[in-house]
Amino acid sequence: MDKKEFLGRRKSLMDIIGKGGLAILSAAPEKVRSRDTFYDYRQDSDFYYLTGFEEPDSVAVLIPDRLEGEFILFCREKDQLKEVWDGAREGNEGAVRNFGADDSFPISDIADILPGLIEQSERVYFSMGDQKDFDQNLMGWIHDLHSGRHGHRGPTEIIDLGHVLHEMRLFKSKKEINLMKKSAKIALDAHSKAMSICKPGLFEYEIEAEFLREFKRRGADCSYPPIVASGNNACVLHYTDNSSVLNDGDLILIDAGCEYQFYASDITRTFPINGIFSEPQREIYEIVYSANQEAIKKVKAGNHWDDPHNIAVKEITKGLKSLGIISGSLKSLIKEKAYHQFFMHKTGHWLGIDVHDVGDYKVADKWRLLEPGMVTTVEPGIYISNSSKGVKKHWKGIGIRIEDDVCVTKNANIVFSQSLPSQAEDIENFMRSFH
Repeated sequence: MDKKEFLGRRKSLMDIIGKGGLAILSAAPEKVRSRDTFYDYRQDSDFYYLTGFEEPDSVAVLIPDRLEGEFILFCREKDQLKEVWDGAREGNEGAVRNFGADDSFPISDIADILPGLIEQSERVYFSMGDQKDFDQNLMGWIHDLHSGRHGHRGPTEIIDLGHVLHEMRLFKSKKEINLMKKSAKIALDAHSKAMSICKPGLFEYEIEAEFLREFKRRGADCSYPPIVASGNNACVLHYTDNSSVLNDGDLILIDAGCEYQFYASDITRTFPINGIFSEPQREIYEIVYSANQEAIKKVKAGNHWDDPHNIAVKEITKGLKSLGIISGSLKSLIKEKAYHQFFMHKTGHWLGIDVHDVGDYKVADKWRLLEPGMVTTVEPGIYISNSSKGVKKHWKGIGIRIEDDVCVTKNANIVFSQSLPSQAEDIENFMRSFH
């Protein structure tokens, strides 16, 4: 992503908060994994969205119409000794030169400089609760200003920055959409590889390894821990043990996406380990596939956010009823949520820099309208575990989910994951070509 994209985002935000406003964002802290070992660092999504800056111990400040410069970045100074151990730092000069900051100061000086900037503002925009330590510092500075000890009262309002910023993030630019297409393509190739090598006797973690390899090979990381769930494991929605052997005759559900240059994909396919659906598996699969396809059709501008879910619920309820797994009138089954024991989650979520991306699903307590630039997943499923009661044995241990990434456009939609087989016959033909 080039500097102009981040500059445009900052300008848009400053147009919204207006003169007299001041926005503050703190970088994500480093997190200890154990003793002196840290987790791989990942920048806070909001902070990255506005700055492109990936270092910890940083604070960004935006001040519309400030004559001395609107974008101020506090960050770590260059330190030759520490950089030998931990790698190069941008330093204050790099923050200006490479990231478009109008001014940059050492993070160690923030307590001396930031309160003076806050003092001159009328409104502070800040996402409280994200960074506990920084919250306390900020509240202390504002409290000190309000005490009047310095002759100034400081800002009269603290406004949630997330409410404004997350609405911006909900609508993806062309450059963002292109990155999301790339992220999806990497994930699709990994899913294809998994289908090509899958066979009875392997372990789930061996399939998972193909995703890790493909993602790293293409300059990406997992956007969430991969779910590689065979047999009854697929009925555990967030199964991540990935430790079971793949048994002949079972299905395998793989929910895996990657993060490429901060943009996520989220794709799920379910397929037979031996390459051939049994009749009971196909019966359930066809229901989920129909729900997936009908829901995707509903992802278009002017429809409500909940329309894809409603049609998926209808298709799944109708399908379960046709097999005799649930009984009653379709209308009453939907109203009573008879499907819920087998389909217990929503049909999608926003997708972007975060896998479960930001943005309101409702406006004024009503499901919002879908608009161009929004990206959502479509992921209906049916899960009939071995412990399900009142279900014939041949359907037990079947968990199926089909998930695609869909972008709303002016006239239709774009399915980023369309090239990956999802129809039962196409999956069988694809797998047959490798076995």
